[in-house]
Amino acid sequence: MADGRSGSRGAVPIALGSAAGGTEEGREFFQSRVALFGGWVALISGTFYAAYWFLTLSIAPPAQLPTAPIGDPNFYHLAATLVAGALWVLVRPRVQLPMRALEWLEAIGTLLMCACFALMGIAFAQAHAAIGQDPMHGIFAGLSADSYVLLIRAVAVPSTPVRTLVVSSVAMLPMVIISAFALTGVRVPDIDVFPPIDIITWSIAGVAMSVVASRVIFGLRAEVDKVKRLGQYTLEGKIGEGGMGVVYRASHAMLRRPTAIKILRPEIAGEDALRRFEREVLLTASLSHPSTVAIFDYGRTPQAMFYYAMEYLDGLNLEHLVETYGPQPPARVAHIMRQVCGALAEAHAVGLIHRDIKPANILLSERGGMPDVAKVVDFGLVKSFDPGSRADLEVTSVNLIVGTPLYMAPEAIGGNTPLDGRSDLYALGAVGYFLLTGAPVFQAKSQVEIFAHHLHTPPEPPSFRCGNHVPEDLERLILRCLAKKPSDRYESAKDLQQALDRCVENMPWDNDLALQWWAAFKSGATVAPLAASGPQTIAVDITRRVMRA
Repeated sequence: MADGRSGSRGAVPIALGSAAGGTEEGREFFQSRVALFGGWVALISGTFYAAYWFLTLSIAPPAQLPTAPIGDPNFYHLAATLVAGALWVLVRPRVQLPMRALEWLEAIGTLLMCACFALMGIAFAQAHAAIGQDPMHGIFAGLSADSYVLLIRAVAVPSTPVRTLVVSSVAMLPMVIISAFALTGVRVPDIDVFPPIDIITWSIAGVAMSVVASRVIFGLRAEVDKVKRLGQYTLEGKIGEGGMGVVYRASHAMLRRPTAIKILRPEIAGEDALRRFEREVLLTASLSHPSTVAIFDYGRTPQAMFYYAMEYLDGLNLEHLVETYGPQPPARVAHIMRQVCGALAEAHAVGLIHRDIKPANILLSERGGMPDVAKVVDFGLVKSFDPGSRADLEVTSVNLIVGTPLYMAPEAIGGNTPLDGRSDLYALGAVGYFLLTGAPVFQAKSQVEIFAHHLHTPPEPPSFRCGNHVPEDLERLILRCLAKKPSDRYESAKDLQQALDRCVENMPWDNDLALQWWAAFKSGATVAPLAASGPQTIAVDITRRVMRA
């Protein structure tokens, strides 16, 4: 199900490091984050290294080009940068690696980077001690670099707090061990030996900081993952919103099948409504007509929100069609109505009345190379509206009235008259009227006026409203659907479908023209309105208009 075009790339399920990763999407996500970790460290460390030498050469140019021999602090700084860059190259997304290999590469890369920065700090400390300066400046340089590496890892790489604790502790060990041995016996005049306990304390602080960051970010990722997941479905992006719920594009975890998920709003989901919802979803799932949207699944979230999963249709609804492209040619209208009749006929046969046929609930798409495939959605779902809102003419009530006022049969307005399938036929006639003219059958400023028109006002023939010719048989068919008394309408959806068959025979729908329209629609090009059938001038019966006035 879709309410327009959706070309954006969907989000992938979030991998939780060693806690998850059993899906290909999770592995790909974890790999991209490890590559990001290596790339960030390489970029930051490389930039710092380049800036250091730039400032050095600018302020005090040496007699010869600077070098970084083994044992020099800059050598270890450069080595750490190269390790980070190598990690990025090895796990870049273009190379597929197993999850276990990714975890080992990430852990070993972190260890090597921290070891190089630890050696850098010790080299700085020894150089300071050799000229009588406090070696703690060099030690803190190494500790700071290691802490930054661990913090970047915690932010970039999805990892459980336990795994972060293990990896960070092992990565910080070189700093503690090497500094303890390197500073043994090192004394500077008037300066005490740098206590190993301080090194251990600051190392623990760096590990703790990375664990806390990992726990917070891991928890946020897990919460987002829960929000994005409904059972076996992963939400990818919102594609529509209505009075009763929100529709998302989603995909099934195993089948990878595009799916539309509709989540009902908790504020309208009372116990009675939920029971009706469950019963009606089960009934709808039993329908198999090609013009009925297929329901795959339904359920309830931990937050007590009901949802159901249905087939995803990359197209647009009839309301959007008319609002964007104007009134439709009679041949297309008859073609669409005929398909909807087939869906209604099957539903009515099992005692299921739609109750909310309207342009927004009929989707048009291209399926399997077949253009203008109509799909009916929201079978039997009860919706609500705010009586104080101007939008209440476009939404559905669950109080005394079930349906949408602009497309509601007269017998449905009182709420006390038993309804049958002929109420859906009235609404379908109103939808056909809307497609032909570009406007609802009746227009008013309030819901009460709309109800009064449905009850008492004869509808104006579509040919009086639109500037295009409307075949007489199609106009009679629509006006018969809009009869005030159910007994004056077609007896069943099957009877209406047969009448539409005769209309289609007289004005066959141009399949090639429709294919061209859909090709332009999907490519994002400007879509020209489809040519109307019949002559562009119409004869108006002045006598009828005067009598109606």
